[in-house]
Amino acid sequence: MTTPPDRSLILASSSPYRRALLERLRIPFEVQVPALDETPHPGEGPASTALRLAVEKARAVAAHHPRALVIGADQVATFDGRQIGKPGDHRSALAQLQAMRGRIVEFHSALCVFDAAKDDAQIKDVITRVRFRELPDDVLNAYLLAEQPYDCAGSAKAEGLGIALLESIDSSDPTALIGLPLIELVTMLTNAGFPVLRP
Repeated sequence: MTTPPDRSLILASSSPYRRALLERLRIPFEVQVPALDETPHPGEGPASTALRLAVEKARAVAAHHPRALVIGADQVATFDGRQIGKPGDHRSALAQLQAMRGRIVEFHSALCVFDAAKDDAQIKDVITRVRFRELPDDVLNAYLLAEQPYDCAGSAKAEGLGIALLESIDSSDPTALIGLPLIELVTMLTNAGFPVLRP
């Protein structure tokens, strides 16, 4: 499958998970990592944070590629009314899982497709609600040692062994939880004149 003339597709992300998801669509793309401060603004809600960062990532990369379509994405997890980030280490990950067992965590997976040539941004927040199982500390600890998901908000890799921690997933897009909502992305790319499926 060839790229439309003069239209490159760029994923503005350092995430290996988003890259692997985009590869499922079998379309040519490049990866550029934007340099951004991803700290939430004071008083900013989770959806606003995720959407703002998705747009800022796409625009930052598009500034250097004036004819490209740039994909920006960001994910913010919320629990008990507060944002939860990547744990970073085993102790923090265990504390996250202990707090969330038997509870619902909401993930905001924001997506932006920015058409640099037209200065046009399509944006969407795809929400996923996840209920965690009631599991004892020794099981949670064993999971963390096995998968070490310290770079994942919520401390569980749903695309891997972490699925065993979950009781249910409620979302319009099964790929949103992993970080790149492919159903919405296909729609946005089609709207931008870059269809994924072609004769």
